[in-house]
Amino acid sequence: MLNSISDKVISGERLTKEDAVALFESGDLFAVGRLANNISEKKNGKNAYFIVNRHINPTNICINRCKFCAFSRSKGEAGAYELTIEEIIEKLKDGHGFSEVHIVGGLHPDWPFQYYLDMLRSIKKEFPFIVIKAFTAVEIDYMSRISGLGIGDTLSELKKSGLDLMPGGGAEIFAEGIRNKLCPEKISGDRWLEVMEAAHNASIKTNATMLYGHLESIEDRVDHLFRLRDLQDRTGGFQAFIPLSYHPKNTEIGGFYSSAIDDLKTIAISRLVLDNFNHIKAYWIMLGEKVSQVALLFGADDIDGTIIEEKITHSAGAMTEEGMTREDLIHLIKRAGKTPVQRDAFYNTIWKE
Repeated sequence: MLNSISDKVISGERLTKEDAVALFESGDLFAVGRLANNISEKKNGKNAYFIVNRHINPTNICINRCKFCAFSRSKGEAGAYELTIEEIIEKLKDGHGFSEVHIVGGLHPDWPFQYYLDMLRSIKKEFPFIVIKAFTAVEIDYMSRISGLGIGDTLSELKKSGLDLMPGGGAEIFAEGIRNKLCPEKISGDRWLEVMEAAHNASIKTNATMLYGHLESIEDRVDHLFRLRDLQDRTGGFQAFIPLSYHPKNTEIGGFYSSAIDDLKTIAISRLVLDNFNHIKAYWIMLGEKVSQVALLFGADDIDGTIIEEKITHSAGAMTEEGMTREDLIHLIKRAGKTPVQRDAFYNTIWKE
């Protein structure tokens, strides 16, 4: 079976869902990895990308109570926080050479839509050359509801205020039964895809994610990948796909961390299935520095960036640092036998080894 799938991939024939399930069930991790690495190098050569960026989570106060989330709090609960726009600006002043700020947070019950517009405008005014990648599809849907605007008009107002890109969070897993167990209050998988399609139609590029290693089946993962592939066929608006490994600590559903084998196999199969995505990211915050490094040989071509301050995954027991230096990232990439490429938010080359 693996030989026939390999022949398909090499000839440029698209994989079927049955092929993807067979790859997940295969015991030959290295064969799957080699095949994915070949495809990755056809698309991007030996390049492995990173970015000098900064994460900011404006608040952990959230009206939703996703069972896999250890980050969110209710208003007034111990550990709840909310940043002012001035505090966000100060955090950005602390760093050097950021080309992107990544902003995601909880669905705050009291913040009006105007707060988000003012946040974007203030960042652009203070840092006109920083690209703002902000707000998941879940947050966009929430802003649409509190503003009374449709999704298209909501995105238009955000874009006019300074939104450049959107991250891929909130996708979790699209399978309805599993999603209802994980995050019954969150928008549906169909709605997530609808918001992303609207963003692409508004010329806002986005990323896409999948949360794996919790309650889902292999078939659920495959369904998720194929629904992303179908939307990318229609819009071409996704820049990168990021598989996110579930972290169990301080969550309602508990469970276990994913294994390195599952992480690498998921990266590799994502590369093989998502033939219309240019980039597959090994998010080092979730995978760990060393597994992310190995993932560069299993189909990934990006390990994200410096990040500086990450709260969401660390609330659920991430064992990584909250940030890495540019030099650390270059060292990891070089030791994997790849060529370090510092990119901007749109994958334009800033520096190359």
